[in-house]
Amino acid sequence: MQNFNKEYTHFGVMLDCSRNAVMKVSEVKRFIDCLQKMGYNTLQLYTEDTYEIKGEPYFGYLRGRYTGAEIKEIDAYALSRGVELIPCVQTLAHFTNLVRHGLAYGDIVDVHDILLVDEPKTYELIDKIFATLAENFTSRLVNIGMDEAHMVGLGKYLQKHGYQNRFDILLRHLQKVVAIAKKYGFTPHMWSDMFFRLATGGNYYINEPMDFPEGVVEGVPEEIELAYWDYYNTDKKIYDLMFDMHAKFNRKLWFAGGAWSWNGFAPINSFSLQTMKPAMESVIEHGVKDVFITMWGDDGAECSVYGLLPSLYAIRQYADGNFDEKNIQKGFYELFKMKYEDFMLLDLPNRFSYETPKGNVPCICKSFLYMDPFLGWLDQSISEQRAIPYGQYADDLKKAAKRVGEYGYIFESLSALCSVLEIKTELGIKTRRAYQSNDKKTLAALVKEYVKAEKRVEAFHTAFYALWDEENKPQGWEVQDARIGGVARRLHTCAERLKAYLSGKIERLEELEEEIVSYGGSKGVNSYLALVSMNKLG
Repeated sequence: MQNFNKEYTHFGVMLDCSRNAVMKVSEVKRFIDCLQKMGYNTLQLYTEDTYEIKGEPYFGYLRGRYTGAEIKEIDAYALSRGVELIPCVQTLAHFTNLVRHGLAYGDIVDVHDILLVDEPKTYELIDKIFATLAENFTSRLVNIGMDEAHMVGLGKYLQKHGYQNRFDILLRHLQKVVAIAKKYGFTPHMWSDMFFRLATGGNYYINEPMDFPEGVVEGVPEEIELAYWDYYNTDKKIYDLMFDMHAKFNRKLWFAGGAWSWNGFAPINSFSLQTMKPAMESVIEHGVKDVFITMWGDDGAECSVYGLLPSLYAIRQYADGNFDEKNIQKGFYELFKMKYEDFMLLDLPNRFSYETPKGNVPCICKSFLYMDPFLGWLDQSISEQRAIPYGQYADDLKKAAKRVGEYGYIFESLSALCSVLEIKTELGIKTRRAYQSNDKKTLAALVKEYVKAEKRVEAFHTAFYALWDEENKPQGWEVQDARIGGVARRLHTCAERLKAYLSGKIERLEELEEEIVSYGGSKGVNSYLALVSMNKLG
């Protein structure tokens, strides 16, 4: 019989508060209650710049940043529930919004969103970061980021110092950050990917054992702990190998899994479980005692974290050696008094059909919402799929909304989205086909569909605002106003252009005469900027 490691020092969640949505203090407390009930004892607040730093007015400026008092309030509440609140920040890359303030921070930017290593002002800012964390958090653990700094040393650093070994640059910066952390009593852990990427030429996950360049393992400060993040692999062998490779560093290891909250408006519980089941099997076998599940908010944080409750509950059960799905569903109901199966319906907007094959990680609901009906570069990929039953999805979610109590607003929002997609998904395909066939009768009928779709977009906007207003601070919603409002206005414009063409006011619709070339994929795109236009938006 397999021996399970059920004792974890830290088993938590990382909550992304940096992608426009900064969760209200009251909602963070509600989320902490959910975590505590499920057996989690840690919450990491991921804040790139969305927290207040004295003397740095541009830090989190107009972004809904947490004040020091708010973090202290969350910290105290977490402690009262037996949950440790751990700061999760950045100290090298991912300062995307901060570097927009060029006058304030331009002289400490290397390239893109990466800080300039070896620049004294860089470490003055990092010192302020740690002073702030020390003042507001009880925990003396900290996640210092350091991930995905792909271009480190290749921008302003290269101009100032010439080309240098990028491992040396990374390690030198890490040693300085660790020294500052130690000054304030913190024990830091960092994402481990840069050690692998620099050694392999860009890859993180590997399929066979590897050796790190000489001096790299020895150069990692003794005080640092590593966090191996992986939310993509479904093969346990990869997790096993990655754990073995991390063991070469001889440092305390954290594992960071993922509950897929970052592919548009709907969660992807199904793929979360496909990846985290083998991950937790490997965690158990390797005796890893520090685990957290990331909940990212890529490209706008449209997805409610509560939509991932089935994943969070199941992952915690997996970690304790319970892989019995029926038992997990029963336990979820006993804990929340709501059906596990109902919450799994929240995946529907991102599904091509009810029977989605394993390994499928689509982002289709966001793609279909923002894809321009006259310029639809994904249309060819869509037309290769079976018709998606969005009308039925909308009905199923609407009915479930009445069964899930306080979380009904999430279902209402996604039901409204599916109502939009019921019309809009194939609207561009039908329009182009009718136009190129000179089928004016069909085009006249489609005008009514554009009008109907516009009204449904407005209804979705209202429902999604109710979700956002329930969970998040108001800052960041202006982005959704612009995006979703833009969809409604674009549908209106397309309808007007169709009417002008049908009346003879204009002779042709140039957009519909362009050939749509193959995109080569059908899983969608998680980028508003890429979806809405091929033209420059910013």
